[in-house]
This record gives sequence, structure tokens and C-alpha cells, in this order.
Amino acid sequence: MSTTRTATTYTVGELAADLGVTTRTLRFYEEAGIVTPARTGSGSARAYGARDRARLVLALRGKRFGMSLAEIREIVDMYDAEPGESGQIRRLLDSLERVRADLAARREELDRTLAEVDDVTRRCLARLEEIGPAPTG
Repeated sequence: MSTTRTATTYTVGELAADLGVTTRTLRFYEEAGIVTPARTGSGSARAYGARDRARLVLALRGKRFGMSLAEIREIVDMYDAEPGESGQIRRLLDSLERVRADLAARREELDRTLAEVDDVTRRCLARLEEIGPAPTG
């Protein structure tokens, strides 16, 4: 991490390591317009600032929540808006409610699948007991 008198900046490798993602992930979010790192030197080196890091943290959280890129962009753009904007907070709450409902539905499906796996496992174990030990060679 490079530190100057006014701000902290990160190279693409430093920020990727800090966030536990690949440099390709950072470039994806740059191409998507989520972050806009400054260019240094010859114009090819990227310098990510605190704003970029904060936006990436929000984007990665949105990804973990299963949000679409459009939903992530909307949430991340709220980062730059005036704090306390009730309409923005309501939109965020609506998005989070949809994410929660989707995750709950997925959890229910996983619970049903796990119960089915457990049932088949019990049946297999019971059948093995009925059959007895496998014959030896």
C-alpha cells in the first residue's frame, strides 16, 4: 500500500490481495464502471483510492448476496450520494428483502435435498445390514 500525505492508494495487486480477490476481478469491476482507478506513470498502471476500495467492498458483498450487476451498481452508486437519503435507503431495503427471500428459498431447497440424501443414506445402510458382510475374496 502506497501512502501519501493526502491519501492511501493501492496498486491493482495490493488491492486484490487486501480484498482476497484476483486482479482479474478488479479489472472486471473497472470495466463495469463500479470503480475508476487513477492512471499513473505511462497510463497503464492503476492507482486505487479509498473510494474505489469502499465501492469494491460493497460490490463484493452484493455478489455474495447473489445480486445482479445492475443491482450492485445501484447500491454502489448510493455510496457517492448524500447520506440519509430516504429513497436510496428504501431501494436498498427492497433489494435486501429480495436477496433475503431468494436465499431463504435456496436454503429450503437445500434442506429438502439434504433430507432426501439422509433418507437414501439410511435406506442404503439398512439394506447393507440386511445383506450382511460382503464376501471376501
